Amino acid sequence: MAFITGTTKDGREWTPQFIKAIDKDLCIGCGRCYKACAMDVLTYEEVDSDDTAKAYMTVATAGNCIGCQACGRTCPKKCFSFEPVEAHAFGYTS
Repeated sequence: MAFITGTTKDGREWTPQFIKAIDKDLCIGCGRCYKACAMDVLTYEEVDSDDTAKAYMTVATAGNCIGCQACGRTCPKKCFSFEPVEAHAFGYTS
């Protein structure tokens, strides 16, 4: 199975890990991931139940993700999951 890969500035191969999901039960809605993402991938979701407002992050535009994992590295609750994307999904062959 071949994944989409890139090359770092010094020529090393790199396999981006794209956002797969956010565990909304772990997310505390602190917004650190939102601030870290320069690609407008995330958005806030609010749940107002029994006069207790809970906010958490959701994936708004997964297609904008560049696989840098900045959101996951800033998350204090580690509620992000990531995965590489198969090259054939975009018509690339190895």
